[in-house]
Amino acid sequence: MPTISPTAGTGRRIGLAALVAATVLTTGPAATARSPGSPSGGDCGTHERTRQALRILTERDGITGAAVLVSDPTADEPCGRLAEAAGTADLRTGRPMNTVDRLRVGSVTKTFTAALVLQLVAEHRLSLEAPVDRYLPGLIHGHGHDGGLITVRQLLQHTSQLPDYLDAPEWEHPERLRYRHFEPRDLVTRALELPRPQGTWHYATTNYLVLGMIVREVTGRTPEAEITRRIIRPLGLHDTYWPSDDTRVRGPHSRSYFIDGDGDDRRVDGTAWNMTFGGVGGALVSSPGDLTRFAAALFDGRLLPAAQLAEMRRTVEADADRLWPGARYGLGLISTPLSCGGTWWGHGGTVPGGHRALIAVGPGGRSVAVALNEVPASLQAELDFLDLVDKSLCEGRSSETERTSA
Repeated sequence: MPTISPTAGTGRRIGLAALVAATVLTTGPAATARSPGSPSGGDCGTHERTRQALRILTERDGITGAAVLVSDPTADEPCGRLAEAAGTADLRTGRPMNTVDRLRVGSVTKTFTAALVLQLVAEHRLSLEAPVDRYLPGLIHGHGHDGGLITVRQLLQHTSQLPDYLDAPEWEHPERLRYRHFEPRDLVTRALELPRPQGTWHYATTNYLVLGMIVREVTGRTPEAEITRRIIRPLGLHDTYWPSDDTRVRGPHSRSYFIDGDGDDRRVDGTAWNMTFGGVGGALVSSPGDLTRFAAALFDGRLLPAAQLAEMRRTVEADADRLWPGARYGLGLISTPLSCGGTWWGHGGTVPGGHRALIAVGPGGRSVAVALNEVPASLQAELDFLDLVDKSLCEGRSSETERTSA
């Protein structure tokens, strides 16, 4: 099914277990291009492992375009920044991929929404342990669901056991719905008609639509307006905005592509899409640079007091089929162990039109933002995507250094 989850593909959810049976896409090799502002090597090191991991995505896995932006606040300029891209941003014109284009970031949006909710918690306008019914009485009821028993924390952490509206049968072919407008309340109502999920952790964008409705009830403003007012504008995130019903991506952007579901394996341009179905769970447009600035502000305390940031980092075990092995989920944050020791914190996002984004911060504050304009469609491609993140955060660091600073 088509989700705006961290790992999902058009037509079905792509957890690592489901990917085993998928077919690897093949295309011709693509050259790696250095983006503006990227260090040229020399005393900065070659970053060859990161560059090779990037090339694998386009040359072996067949991803149309891939870009990686690595920022290290502990390194001297210009060595603190690596901007690399491979493949093609626009198949029609042949324009190469780069690290400054905008893209749809899918469920990375959830971290913005979680930060807003935690700001309201810090202001004592919301409580993590309060039930949904305190703010939205009667919204969640029937089919075994009780809004008096589901808390704000459970919504943030995907432990509410609410179904995901994107698991409904009509979303098996998302391209048929790509120009439709959706209202959050209608999508939540649809979710409640679906079978109750098994297990204690179930990734569902439904949770974040409910959180958005709570924010509106508490503040009197839309959650989109609050995130813009409190986060996007103060941080100067000039590439980050809510598209609403506008199906275009404004400004310089990569096109996005998905494989036609009719069996002919042809690429379809999925850039134009009405993202109201994602709302505050997945509709944002942003850029690698903006995601890096947002993550830095979140983890250095500019957005949240220490107590609320600590709450975001309280994790539970996640389902590997909906994320990946080793992943744990906090309050709008994913944690994943690094091969060099320590953990990265961040979030990934995927949209059915083909854009895929991820922002991660490792020990010591080094961050990586990855942008793809086609969703990995095989187990190997998904593993290679995660390997790029790992190498970007580990290259040039010893295991002992990572463990010490974790």
